[in-house]
Amino acid sequence: MVDIDNLKKLANENRKKIIEMIYKGKAGHPGGSLSVIDMLTAIYEMDVDFNTSPRSRVVLSKGHAVPAQYAVLCSKGIISEEELGTFRTINSRLQGHPYTGTIPEVDATTGLLGQGLSIAVGMAITKRNKNDNSHVYAILGDGEMQEGQIWESLLQSAHYKLDNLIIVIDYNKLSSFDAVNDSINLEPLVDKMRAFNFHVIELDGNDMEQVVNGLNEAYTVNDKPIVIISNTVKGKGVSFMENNPKWHSGAISDEEYKIAMNDLQKEEE
Repeated sequence: MVDIDNLKKLANENRKKIIEMIYKGKAGHPGGSLSVIDMLTAIYEMDVDFNTSPRSRVVLSKGHAVPAQYAVLCSKGIISEEELGTFRTINSRLQGHPYTGTIPEVDATTGLLGQGLSIAVGMAITKRNKNDNSHVYAILGDGEMQEGQIWESLLQSAHYKLDNLIIVIDYNKLSSFDAVNDSINLEPLVDKMRAFNFHVIELDGNDMEQVVNGLNEAYTVNDKPIVIISNTVKGKGVSFMENNPKWHSGAISDEEYKIAMNDLQKEEE
């Protein structure tokens, strides 16, 4: 039985870790890390067991949100809290994008947007061929959906009926500089995914109860790949970052750090 309240608390602790990392590293991508952290927290707690083999895999295709993944791996005991303080510093394992060469538990080296889903599709096909019933998660950014390679991989996923593949679109509606749909409109996104023969789950990706229910629904699907359209708020949890494209990336000042941590402390209380 999943404890929703415990997952909420854990996600909030992971938000604090994200802010701490980017503050100390003087660089990073807070907005998309904060929007996706509820989903990542739930996925790793519900379906990724590092003590088993084979296990479910997570491909963070939106690799710039790696502070969220590092925070979760810290909560799972893969990365120490002390090491989080080395984020993006020279000789640190914690680079600005996932790299399996130093941390194999991130599952895929990503950063060039649009390529992670192709990796996840290959993993899902391999798992099925080996009669491995664990899942592969592909975490995509909404701006990343404008890449042509994504749509090729969606076609392939449906063609092979990869029901062990769970795609999560972190739909926070903002890219680096402006609204995603002002750049290239993704809508009607639900209809497009259904037309590609996906089982579509749409939810509030910052509502842990909806996240858990959505994942549980995904686990029941047969003969179709699954896409979770996770409507989120960029910068979720930090007042001055929410829905502000400025915080796609950047350094956090001393004063901003205090405000952010105070916001997250209030959420905990």
